[in-house]
Amino acid sequence: MAEFVRVAGVSDVPMGSGRVFEVGDRSIAIFNVDGSFFATDNTCAHRGGPLGEGELEGEVVTCPWHSWEYNVRTGISLTTPSASVKTYDVQVDGEDVKVRL
Repeated sequence: MAEFVRVAGVSDVPMGSGRVFEVGDRSIAIFNVDGSFFATDNTCAHRGGPLGEGELEGEVVTCPWHSWEYNVRTGISLTTPSASVKTYDVQVDGEDVKVRL
């Protein structure tokens, strides 16, 4: 069974933003939506853009390369609903943001 791994500190991802973290061979985007944390693969399904560098508005991140939009809670693209990115379970443990890999 997969276990939770520390990816970031709570203060590393300001509210209303996303940040990119390397975890082993994975690039994970962590998003802070009003104090709740969500994690997705950092790679846009369209052309591989860095989602963690995109603009976050509510639960929707916009890829900085071609403006594809994704719900960070579900990973589903609002631009093309048949496309999605992998999401990860997140837990906050004190000041640590942990992701189940």
